[in-house]
Amino acid sequence: MLGGEMVREMVARRERGQGVKRIARELGVDRKTVKRWLKLGEWQPRQTQRRVRKLDRFAEFLKQRAPEVGWNGAVLYRELQAMGFTGGRLQVQRFLRPYREQRKWSELATVRFETGPGEQAQVDYGQLWVWIGAQWEKVHLFVFTLGYSRRLYSCGYQNERLATLIDGHERAFRWFGGVTLSCLYDNPRTLVLGRSENKVLWHPVFEDFASYYGFAPHACQPHRPRTKGKVESGVKYVKRNALAGRRFNSWDELNGWLERWSIEVADVRIHGTTHERPIDRFAREQLTPLGTRPPYRYQRVQMRQVANDALVTLGAARYSVPVEYVGKTVSVQENATHYEIFHHDRLIACHGKAARHSVVMEPAHYAGLLRAGGNPSPAAPPRFDPYFDGFGEVMVRDLKLYEAISQSEGGEAR
Repeated sequence: MLGGEMVREMVARRERGQGVKRIARELGVDRKTVKRWLKLGEWQPRQTQRRVRKLDRFAEFLKQRAPEVGWNGAVLYRELQAMGFTGGRLQVQRFLRPYREQRKWSELATVRFETGPGEQAQVDYGQLWVWIGAQWEKVHLFVFTLGYSRRLYSCGYQNERLATLIDGHERAFRWFGGVTLSCLYDNPRTLVLGRSENKVLWHPVFEDFASYYGFAPHACQPHRPRTKGKVESGVKYVKRNALAGRRFNSWDELNGWLERWSIEVADVRIHGTTHERPIDRFAREQLTPLGTRPPYRYQRVQMRQVANDALVTLGAARYSVPVEYVGKTVSVQENATHYEIFHHDRLIACHGKAARHSVVMEPAHYAGLLRAGGNPSPAAPPRFDPYFDGFGEVMVRDLKLYEAISQSEGGEAR
């Protein structure tokens, strides 16, 4: 097939008055070829007839079915054979190749999503090990990041339960003095119970909590955690900047340091994306004020029977109650940090949460039960012992009684 330049040369020579024979002779081309191109008047690509492939009539099925089976060529080939396909497996693999490539880069590529003032916060946990006192403790780091200003609030917990998550939100709302219109999460099992018809099924307690504060919870699409990259960057920042190489005497000291670090370091740094200090952008953040709204009251009520040692088992640890409640059924209200134990409507004990397998005993709960030496002490001494004459009393007897006893034993009276 002749190139475009050769055809344009033929047309130009014809316009200058040269004949077909001369053009063919001087350009070294067959006269029939010259005639055909001069008739077309310009170069055109060759029209080739596409060969019909055995897979063509299954193409639409493959496009629709492939995402449902994870682009698995072996599964698709087996299903196509059942539908009458007589080609080979490699034909199926070649058909899928461009779709797989497109899927690969579309999963890797993300579009930066910037939110306006007060529109969104992103919430996530990170885990790390920190020395607290003499213990090497696993800290579950709650991080709450405002999408517009990039101000963040962080707090360390011993777990990631629902009560802890709600407590972290409460602290963050009061730290910032308001609430965003929405919060974004990465499908934590404590919050997301599942999905139905592309709708997230939220834990009913958390759904009530969100309604109480007036924000809309949103969950990332499964396997797409990069859509909450702001808070993921925040988690890394807290780990590497605030807690690297640190040791604390207590959990309270750890969380006190995180708040101080937020004010003195995180809020006043120049952010790498916004090129502004978060505290300066926060002045333009438009949060919904909390007003006089009291904290959300989340309580998990459990029923327990008090054992003979005046202890109740809670969260793999044991906690004491006054001994007079042994054998009785009590109700336990759990919040993020404490257990409150009630008998009917009366609060009989309150304990801070302890580590698993701990035994927490309040000495006052056993008052009167144990003596200083540790031996059981009855309420009062026996009153009707026939052999007991009483302490501090001297029996008064007639002296003639002693004389008679002495003579009966062969002795002399003295």
